[in-house]
Amino acid sequence: MSSILTVPTIRPQPVITDLPVWRFSVADYRRLSETGVLNDDDELELLEGLLVPKMPKNPPHILVCKLLRRYLERLLGDGWHVATQDPLSTEDSEPEPDLAVLRGCEEDYGDRLPTSADSPLVIEVADTTLSRDRGIKRRIYARTGIQHYWIANVAEKTIEVYSEPIGEMETPGFASLQKYSLGESVPVELDGQKRGEIAVASIFISVDAK
Repeated sequence: MSSILTVPTIRPQPVITDLPVWRFSVADYRRLSETGVLNDDDELELLEGLLVPKMPKNPPHILVCKLLRRYLERLLGDGWHVATQDPLSTEDSEPEPDLAVLRGCEEDYGDRLPTSADSPLVIEVADTTLSRDRGIKRRIYARTGIQHYWIANVAEKTIEVYSEPIGEMETPGFASLQKYSLGESVPVELDGQKRGEIAVASIFISVDAK
């Protein structure tokens, strides 16, 4: 059986700099892209109003993303699809999760970005980004009401499943955390309905974390 852990409170860390720091609204951020100030080559995402560089992806990260997508797509059925590293719009951020299960089909998002109302499950694959995924990313997903947030921890070969978001507090978080290890399977739940399970070993068995 999986172990049920107490979720620690992770408070936002201050930006340490002797230079002015400008916080961007989502509208500001989109204008930077629309006017060509930012483009896809910049490899940035907006997190709590700050432009944060995305980390390079190594082979274990890429493999885990592909395997998770493969097994999720086998379970979803009609009415759902998986987005990979696409923006998710929130009040103050536009994170680009490694995977997000979205309602409907790709064509439904031809004129808008998905929001938390469209995605009951978001996944980040953590090899070099664990502190970010447990910190600022977790706050953002809790604040916006994501039902289930997974962190695929490559180094430990575990999947952390956060649920029961608590956004209306000084530091948003999740009331529940379950950690699944090799030999266990993670239930895939969408809108309270179990769609199946993914064996942790099937995601990490071919991964040699450095």
